[in-house]
Amino acid sequence: MENLSVIIPFIIYLLFMLAVGSHFYKKNESLSDYLIGDRQLNKWVAALSAQASDMSGWLLLGLPGYAYLQGMEAVWIALGLAAGTYLNWRFVACRLRRYTEIAGNAITLPDYFANRFHDTNRLLRTLSSVFILLFFLIYTASGFVAGAKLFEAVFGLPYHSALIIGVMVIISYTALGGFMAVSWTDFFQGIIMFFAIIALPLLAVHATGGFAESTAAMRQIAPGYLDLFSTGKGEPLTVMAIASLAAWGLGYFGQPHILARFMAIRSATEIKPARKIAMVWVVISLVCAVVIGLLGRIYLPETLGDADSEKIFMILVDQLTHPMVGGILLAAVLAAIMSTADSQLLVTSSALTEDLYHVIIRPQASEKELVWVSRGTVVGVAMIACTIALKPESSVLGLVAYAWAGFGATFGPLVVMSLYWKRMTCNGAIAGIIGGGITVLVWKPLEGGWFDLYEIVPGFVVSVCLITLFSLLDRKPEDPVLEAFDAARN
Repeated sequence: MENLSVIIPFIIYLLFMLAVGSHFYKKNESLSDYLIGDRQLNKWVAALSAQASDMSGWLLLGLPGYAYLQGMEAVWIALGLAAGTYLNWRFVACRLRRYTEIAGNAITLPDYFANRFHDTNRLLRTLSSVFILLFFLIYTASGFVAGAKLFEAVFGLPYHSALIIGVMVIISYTALGGFMAVSWTDFFQGIIMFFAIIALPLLAVHATGGFAESTAAMRQIAPGYLDLFSTGKGEPLTVMAIASLAAWGLGYFGQPHILARFMAIRSATEIKPARKIAMVWVVISLVCAVVIGLLGRIYLPETLGDADSEKIFMILVDQLTHPMVGGILLAAVLAAIMSTADSQLLVTSSALTEDLYHVIIRPQASEKELVWVSRGTVVGVAMIACTIALKPESSVLGLVAYAWAGFGATFGPLVVMSLYWKRMTCNGAIAGIIGGGITVLVWKPLEGGWFDLYEIVPGFVVSVCLITLFSLLDRKPEDPVLEAFDAARN
């Protein structure tokens, strides 16, 4: 894989990403420009950048790796994600876009929560920022692990050297160009990912002699491998296992890097066409990702381990394509990794800069100072995430699953209920954040029985219950809060 034909597409791609970051460098005159692009995303960029930053390296590494090991069981994850994507665009996007503008022109998720509930003591804002930092460190680390595995495979570098190179590239254009650079690079990355994830299974099916031959070969792998209700080893899937896999869809409502695209789209009228674009991209990509994993078992007679299974996309590219074509397809993996890591770094930076530094530490800070502080926090957060990613045996899917559950349970109920329940109060929001976030942190290390249920489910339920209970026990929201709710709804 160290062929120059493979390396050239990588170099061209990386230079292009840096050029985009440099292009938007001088356009960031205010913190709003740097963090949310002054709400100027068109429907195409909003849709593809949202989905590219959503799916990340796990779409080409984690999900195919899971399908490779467990067979059709992976379809439950894909179904949950497709449903979650649609519901998020359908019921959250439009209202969030309007409400964030009405609620003090909020440019971050903690900013929206604080303005929505008139958080005068800043506790809600602070808690939101702390949980964003905590779970994004884990999430960003998953992207860095994926990037290191990619550079390790392509360039033959040691894992730690590959990790440092990948981190430096992502830091460079994110710190330079801010939100618009991230969104436009994610747009191009989404296009590259889409064509790559379609091309590889077609090449694999062709190499086996056709669809019928591929299916027949997969049926010989293990009993139940192609059974939707069985594990990869032929054991029946329990109701709890199916619920845990499909529950990935619950996570969408609380992902700050996806919600930021809803907040930044040019107009609420562009939400509907953007949703259609996003759904086409998501459904096709998820189907192809699962198929890649299934086809991988035909080409590798010796089953890979849990960590190495996430390299199945790269292995198939190496075996089925010319080095130049392989370089282009592998650049798609880099695109998938970078499209999420950059968004996560920027959202974490926004929480630390706008919601902590600007509001609490230095309210008098100038716009120029805030932009530079935000760039500095991008670098700082990346360095911490890099230390988490130092273990070569880390699982991309495992890290993503933990962070995804954290955000889904901590912020998902809060976002949805804040948009649809007029009676919700600030104390209810605080209780929901604490309850959902802590439930995920406590549930994850426990094993056996009910604790095998994916932690997003109990976390989501606990958060909803606490929001409801504490809001009903609290006094009715003040008139300005209710008036803003009606304005956003109408």
